[in-house]
Amino acid sequence: MKLKPIITSLLSLDLYKLSMGQVIYSRYADYNTTWAFKCRNKDVHFTPKMVEEVKEQIKHYCSLSFTEDELEYIHNIGSKNGKKGWIHSSYVNYLRLWKPRFEDFEIDDNAEAGIRIRAKGTWLNTSMYEIPVLAIVNEVYFRMAHDYDKLLEVHKRNTDNKIKDLISGKYKIGAFSEFGLRRRLSEEAQDYAVQELVKYNKDYKGSVCVGTSNVYLAKKYGITPVGTMAHEFLQCVGQGNPKH
Repeated sequence: MKLKPIITSLLSLDLYKLSMGQVIYSRYADYNTTWAFKCRNKDVHFTPKMVEEVKEQIKHYCSLSFTEDELEYIHNIGSKNGKKGWIHSSYVNYLRLWKPRFEDFEIDDNAEAGIRIRAKGTWLNTSMYEIPVLAIVNEVYFRMAHDYDKLLEVHKRNTDNKIKDLISGKYKIGAFSEFGLRRRLSEEAQDYAVQELVKYNKDYKGSVCVGTSNVYLAKKYGITPVGTMAHEFLQCVGQGNPKH
């Protein structure tokens, strides 16, 4: 692995993976699926070195487990005024034992863009893999194919300019949340965006950043993790599962 670890916590996922995961755990634990990554950008190509880096980064991700502190945070999501949240103890206990399985992945260069990723196994597993893997693929590409420092500089400048427009009232967008994990430049870039958006909440005119879909960053900055479900759930339950 040439780069530093990209995914360092299993909380680095969007909240809807937990809300859907709880239902999958209780209703569809024996449901098997196949998940495949396809790069749709015709001008993007992954070199063999990039593919190897993606493979090593996914292998590192598969070495992680939820910590007790992270599990306690998950269990308390949605709790308010002494009332329990919507994450059940049984699901938290399952996550205590859960680990990503590198054996579920097939990663090679047999694709037009130079990279092919497939994950086979229980829906409980493959659903959880999607967001971290997309974050890994993005960051590996941007760090190895471009001048990353210049990209990060542009990202920070654009973020700062948008925040100035929120403060001035040029943009009045009401309550909004940040959903950048699966398409981010890097962990560093998303961390900067979330930190800055929240820091200036008191100064916005007609806007407020209510949270982020990234559970790890929500925990880090003491803000609300947001999200409900994805089209994945409708596809699997409404069409893919022969039981329904």
